[in-house]
Amino acid sequence: MSVALTIAPIFMLILLGASMRRWFRLSDDFWPQLDKLIYYLFFPALLFSTLSHFVIDIAAATPMLMVATLFMCAGIVLGLIAKPLFHAPAKVYSATFQSAFRFNSYVGLAIAGGLHGSQGLAAIGLLMGFMVPLANVASVLMLARHSESHWLKEILLNPLILATSGGIAFSLFGLSLPAVLNTTMKLLSQASLPLGLIAVGSGLRIQGLHGYPGTLWYGVIVKLLFLPAIAWGLASGFALDGVYFHTAVLLAALPISTVSYVLAKRMGAEGDTIAAQVMLSTLLSAITLPLWLLLMTH
Repeated sequence: MSVALTIAPIFMLILLGASMRRWFRLSDDFWPQLDKLIYYLFFPALLFSTLSHFVIDIAAATPMLMVATLFMCAGIVLGLIAKPLFHAPAKVYSATFQSAFRFNSYVGLAIAGGLHGSQGLAAIGLLMGFMVPLANVASVLMLARHSESHWLKEILLNPLILATSGGIAFSLFGLSLPAVLNTTMKLLSQASLPLGLIAVGSGLRIQGLHGYPGTLWYGVIVKLLFLPAIAWGLASGFALDGVYFHTAVLLAALPISTVSYVLAKRMGAEGDTIAAQVMLSTLLSAITLPLWLLLMTH
């Protein structure tokens, strides 16, 4: 019952976002501007606020970080295998390569917080702080042939990485913000998850469902089934338990990040197929995520 109560509101907000985009008749530039606000303001505020107020035991969390690094590398390898398997055009492959390992942070934070409260938020925030750079480097390098941007600058100035590293630093050195700033940060944090989930729903696109079915379904199946199974095996091998076990497997089981589509379009790749992968993985994760969570709780 607790899994259903955690999952159902999350997907209701995602469906609300999809409905709002269709029925509210907002201007075309509203949703991209909302995405930018969430990505650069609300979401970093949540990560910083959570991590800076949590006592982080790096030694205890290290096995979880090792597990996540290993399954992320496994996802990258599975992404590379897609090219000889399906022979998609370069601009399609370079975009869909990300589908094997990129994760939707908004969904992950909402579930981790629902299951484990502040401890879950801190654990997945710490994990994302280490995994987002790896996912970005792999994705940007694959897309780099189509890009006019500076890939190192994109990674070093990533707001999620900056917020995570700042929160960890504040926690480790026992620092704190002035009371007024601290309260402001918490208020911004409270808006991040509902707005982020609504933005996920608004970004679902149906283009690309029929163009390259092998590449399309391979990425979705790898992300929702293969990668969490690999994470489960690694987490068991490293003897993770409790919140660290749940967080590692949860991160692997998350649907494909909407940032994958945005990055692919910005760097000149074909975006329709990765957009369809994001949509399918998000909708199907309403089934697969509860199953993985139920397996973990039993």
